[in-house]
Amino acid sequence: MRRKVALSKSTPAPRSAAAFDLRNGPGLPSDTPMPRATNNTFRSMLRIRLMPCQIVCGLLLALALLHPTSSHSLQTIVPRTQRHELRHEIDQLDEAWRTAILKSNASAIDALLAEDYMAISPSGTLQTKEQMLADLRSGRLHFTVLDVFDRRVRFYGSTALVTSLAQVQGTSAEGILSGSYRYTRVFVRDPRGAWKIVSFEASKIHNPGEHR
Repeated sequence: MRRKVALSKSTPAPRSAAAFDLRNGPGLPSDTPMPRATNNTFRSMLRIRLMPCQIVCGLLLALALLHPTSSHSLQTIVPRTQRHELRHEIDQLDEAWRTAILKSNASAIDALLAEDYMAISPSGTLQTKEQMLADLRSGRLHFTVLDVFDRRVRFYGSTALVTSLAQVQGTSAEGILSGSYRYTRVFVRDPRGAWKIVSFEASKIHNPGEHR
């Protein structure tokens, strides 16, 4: 005799296939209806993903503006009028350096150079501020011609980098100075707001076939 198994009242009745969520998508069929994603849902997801990027970008921008030695040139954050004034100030100081060298004015050079000034001669020799002033006072460093051309100034925070082309005639402790040179001078603004030369380098420009 076959026994009939009575279904308990607590046992849920089987659902038809139409009751399952058979929409395309990964995973197994589910009998729990899944709400369709709306445009608002996607907008919310995009906002959540974009928010960290906005915060990081804002922090990086703030750090770049606050950092005094930022890689961005001062020309990008200083108004054009003020930039022109700074350029004019550096041009005047650079011309004051040229005039003082030509006149062997050690006092003027002393005021222009920082205490930790360091120079690199065309032969690669290092020279301190004290050595530079001593050579100037003794006459070992003497110029008869020092014409500067193609002066270019770039600002990096409180630092100004000056490059120029110079036509030179004179003597130094290393011998005769004659011909064309490339000069590089670095000015840094000190805590009192004055620009000081902290570094100088000279490179001789050799003509084709000229003995080095």
